[in-house]
Amino acid sequence: MQKYDNNIENSRNTRNTQINPYINQNNEVQNNNTSNVQNPLGGFSQGDFVKGALIGAAVTFLLTNKGAQEKIMNAAAKGSELFQAGMEELKERYEDARAQMDESGE
Repeated sequence: MQKYDNNIENSRNTRNTQINPYINQNNEVQNNNTSNVQNPLGGFSQGDFVKGALIGAAVTFLLTNKGAQEKIMNAAAKGSELFQAGMEELKERYEDARAQMDESGE
């Protein structure tokens, strides 16, 4: 008959004690607090704020300025006209290629 050791400390692997998240918990909390003291803004970046403010100002300008809205709509209309013209050209090329295939196939 085999005897078992009732002392749980004898059954633990002493090499992997750092895996336990509760070991040195007080030291980790102190280290986290000091890192927040070093960065008082808490991750706030002035560069990101400036970019966001500029983008917001541009969007506000475009949404409230009638002249800018008209220019954007005219550009969109020209773009759609160019797209439609391009599609018509593609249709013509397709029909030409199809007619050439029909001629050579007969």
